[in-house]
Amino acid sequence: MEARIYQPSKNALQSGQANTRKWVVEYEPEEAKRNDELMGWVGSGDMRGQLKLKFENKDDAIAYAERNSIPYSVQEPKKRRQRPKSYADNFRYDKVR
Repeated sequence: MEARIYQPSKNALQSGQANTRKWVVEYEPEEAKRNDELMGWVGSGDMRGQLKLKFENKDDAIAYAERNSIPYSVQEPKKRRQRPKSYADNFRYDKVR
């Protein structure tokens, strides 16, 4: 039962940064998912796979894992490179098409 501590990435369908500043503690799955033949659902007996704990910063998430004796791995977020854009650039006369 190992936990993964990470900061979620930005949703590709939205331009905002919502839900990307918090840190998440998520357990790695202990068993594989299986198909239910009768209903066609996918399920698992792994109850911890449903848990996602959110923390304000990385130190709080690490402290939680250490306090509860949970082995963990930390994934540092990749820094996003933002290029400055201007609406007026859409109408520049020297724009390459």
